[in-house]
Amino acid sequence: MISAQAAPAAGAKTRGPAAFGGFATRWALLLSVAGGLALFAAFPPLDVWPLAVAGPAVLVLALTGRSLRASFGCGLVFGLAFFIPLLSWLVNEAWYAWAALAGALALIFAVLCIGQRLLLRLRFWPAAVAGWWVAAEGVRDRWPYAFPWGRLAMSQSVAPDVRWVAIGGVPFLSFLVALTGAMIARAVLIYLCCLGGSDPPQTPPDHGGAARPPVPPVPPGAPRWGAARQGFARGSVALGPVVAAAVTIGLVLAGGLLPVDPTGGAPTVPVAAIQGNVPRARNLPQQLNDSEVTQNHAAATSELAAQVNAGREPAPDLVIWPENATGLDPYDYPFIYGLLAGSVAAIDRPILVGEVLQNPQRNVGQLWVPGRGPTTFYVKRQLVPFGEYIPFRGLISKFSSLPSLQPVNFTPGQKAVVFDVGKIKLGDVICYEVGFDDLVRSEVNAGANLLAVQSNDADFEIDGQLGETEQQTAMARIRAIESDRAVVYASTTGESSIIAPDGALIEHSGIWQRAILDAPVPLVSYRTLADRVGAWPEYVIIALTVLALGWAVLLPRRKRTGTGTGIGTPTETGTPTETGTPTETGTPTESGSPTVTGSPTGTGTEPPRGAPEPI
Repeated sequence: MISAQAAPAAGAKTRGPAAFGGFATRWALLLSVAGGLALFAAFPPLDVWPLAVAGPAVLVLALTGRSLRASFGCGLVFGLAFFIPLLSWLVNEAWYAWAALAGALALIFAVLCIGQRLLLRLRFWPAAVAGWWVAAEGVRDRWPYAFPWGRLAMSQSVAPDVRWVAIGGVPFLSFLVALTGAMIARAVLIYLCCLGGSDPPQTPPDHGGAARPPVPPVPPGAPRWGAARQGFARGSVALGPVVAAAVTIGLVLAGGLLPVDPTGGAPTVPVAAIQGNVPRARNLPQQLNDSEVTQNHAAATSELAAQVNAGREPAPDLVIWPENATGLDPYDYPFIYGLLAGSVAAIDRPILVGEVLQNPQRNVGQLWVPGRGPTTFYVKRQLVPFGEYIPFRGLISKFSSLPSLQPVNFTPGQKAVVFDVGKIKLGDVICYEVGFDDLVRSEVNAGANLLAVQSNDADFEIDGQLGETEQQTAMARIRAIESDRAVVYASTTGESSIIAPDGALIEHSGIWQRAILDAPVPLVSYRTLADRVGAWPEYVIIALTVLALGWAVLLPRRKRTGTGTGIGTPTETGTPTETGTPTETGTPTESGSPTVTGSPTGTGTEPPRGAPEPI
């Protein structure tokens, strides 16, 4: 199972955590599958958040000792095992959309895994691997068609470490989760090294000085105390990384003690979320019958008004309907306009309505006010690729009917909008946008003291389950903590939620049912450190990771020229040589030149062919 072959050249030894040589390819591929599935299990609907560190840890074990080509293979297998189940809710939209998106994300992940394998050459590789995860997520968030699902931090909505997002945002929490996994992998690798009988890693030299030599092997027939001393030394070496991993775990989990929720004394106001439900059908046109969806939400609002008038519910200052509460432009359809105006009059409070407006086609949240009708609206800025717009429409139309699902591309909005409703300064993001750091942050920085997420998840029903809405609810809870804002998450089909600034659920609904949520929420104007520093933590981590990758690429060349100082194979005297020191003069060749039969030593030598590369 474990390759523990020594370097074929006499005297050549590999040192460092990967000195055992890495797992055989078949085991590395199985590890990749296990790691991808473990990472999937960390996300809703399973929500086993501790497994988030298992993904990065197992991926390091799989990549250790691999060639770059094999690293691509391991990354592809890991990515498929992760993204296929994570995005399974797409199957109701179109099975080929699910397969294409999962496959594309897995392919991108596999290419990026080559970079992680190169980073494993570095002495500080656990930090570099953690930065790699942030960089990889940054790529997926922006290219080729922004899709932020599957970020490590988004699996931590109910974990103690989630409060770190208020300090450095979602990328910083992803870094900490990945760092924890990398430190665990480091401890495992060093344990495997010592278990296999390899020499424990050397203490790296300081400023070009001599490295501390490893504990020498015990020769045959030596006294037992020698073997005991070596075993003790190897045990001590293996214990250090275990302690380091435990300390890292403790520090990351200690984020739950951070005082990042100063809501004391904040005014509270009652707000309501309406989940009207939609016709439940496997046929999308039937499921999204626009007039019936609007009627359902109007009926639920009338029910809330009756409960308020009877004193059973507090009168809300604001009512929020979900995305696509009407798919028919109320300016073009008098019947829809009448339903909306009647709902506002019945509750006698402003209602934020999710609408589709035409000329141009836009996905908006529009505020309807008693006595005034429709007023300000927010236009969705981050459109869903292949959902709200079709890239390469002309090309795809030649071999697929996918463009017919969205005949006209939506027009994106360009700015944040804060709705002024008395004490409430409401910032709105629509469905998919909750996954994007800058969009939510821009609403808070524009002055929002309450956040709304309008969502329509009816498209993604899978045998009664809505994995997508559970994943978005987890994102909304993280956004609440990140910005220290209450969040009203309104969905057409569930699960709708009213979320406290600390991420706790104040009220939440089930799925595929009508629901009315009505509860007081605090209005917080304080801005967290994460909102004040913005994207800088992500930019700094990515920049340092790119520099580390450049160093890793140049490292073998520096070793060949004798100028490298990273983990390699230093001589016991600390003097690097390029060609090594011959031990014999050998015998003259036919040309009269003596040959050298000794074996080269020093950091300046390239590792022998076939030997595992130390990391």
